[in-house]
Amino acid sequence: MIPSLQSVPPPRLFTLVVLTGIAAMSANIFLPSLAGMADYFETDYAVMQLAVALFLAINAVLQLMLGPLSDRFGRRPLMVSAFAIFAVSSIGCALAKSVEVFLIFRTFQATGFASVVLSRAIIRDMVPGTKAASMIGYVTMGMAVVPMVSPTIGGLLDAAYGWQASFVLVAILGVFACALAILAVGETHVTRSASFAEQAGHYPELFRSRRFWGYAAAGAFGGATFFTFLGGAPYVGSQVFGLDPPTLGLFFGSASFGYVTGNFLSGRYSGRFGINMMLLAGALVQSLSLGISLIVLLSGYGSAWTFFGLMILVSLGNGLIVPNATAGFLSVRPHLAGTASGIGGALMIGGGAVLVSWAGTFLDPVNGAIKLVALQFCAAVLSLCAALVTRRWER
Repeated sequence: MIPSLQSVPPPRLFTLVVLTGIAAMSANIFLPSLAGMADYFETDYAVMQLAVALFLAINAVLQLMLGPLSDRFGRRPLMVSAFAIFAVSSIGCALAKSVEVFLIFRTFQATGFASVVLSRAIIRDMVPGTKAASMIGYVTMGMAVVPMVSPTIGGLLDAAYGWQASFVLVAILGVFACALAILAVGETHVTRSASFAEQAGHYPELFRSRRFWGYAAAGAFGGATFFTFLGGAPYVGSQVFGLDPPTLGLFFGSASFGYVTGNFLSGRYSGRFGINMMLLAGALVQSLSLGISLIVLLSGYGSAWTFFGLMILVSLGNGLIVPNATAGFLSVRPHLAGTASGIGGALMIGGGAVLVSWAGTFLDPVNGAIKLVALQFCAAVLSLCAALVTRRWER
């Protein structure tokens, strides 16, 4: 029997870190195996890349649904349900014998990662805006530790047992996450609307806010640089730089060091300097790093070391952008934190899904790295523009 709301206390910060880390692992643990999976299913790499694009697209749709639903029914029951579906679909991915079946289960697997929206809303339920930025920074910093090592784990599992082993591991962790959500995540959203009609009556109040859209745009374009990297870097690493799965996993995972550092800085300094200053700093770091990477590649000096090395700085900028942009759009209308988290998260992930799908159509073994970085650079500049405009509106 699932413990009642009254018998379970609000979640600890460490609990949210563990849950979001398990969810985040599903996004990239299998990426070093992507080229090999295309051979296994006898399909093109562009089709196999849909495992990333569809995952992100479904995730964006789910976030739009989960945010308002959690405002209406609470955070806890949706968190438990999301991880239950996540565990079952991970098993389905491992057992799939065709690419069509695999992609179907992969879309259902997105439910786990969509639970991140609930963690953000839970934090906003418990603490005010500026402090929320710090807590979100620490949660996403902890969440980033798992993606930092999961490509390496995925590459080693692939070499030892095949690509299916990654999904078996994720399924086991999904069962653990479901149990943890039942036992350690008490309900934090106690004031709920009587109906969806009453809840929807507050939406124009949120949608009319320029600051909400400004923070959401800065987060969406900043996050798009990271998700484009997730979708395109496995191709660039394997086809442009000729890396094998274990080596690609090591290079790929190294970028997460920057993301961890950026989230640590957000947790440490957002309360002191404010979310707008930290957001602007992150957008500047991303734009400058990608600009330098593009120049290096165009000059003919690009390599796996320069490509992935500069991505560490890009990820650092992303680690500054995401928690501060999130805290920004959550704080605009606190009583609609779930809805704001869902819409803002959907924009961040949905934008990444669009760019990942687009990148898969024009990457090639000759200029793939240049094209990928150019696409990321455009997104980073747009994030910088949105951060500057939002800062002006805030003033």
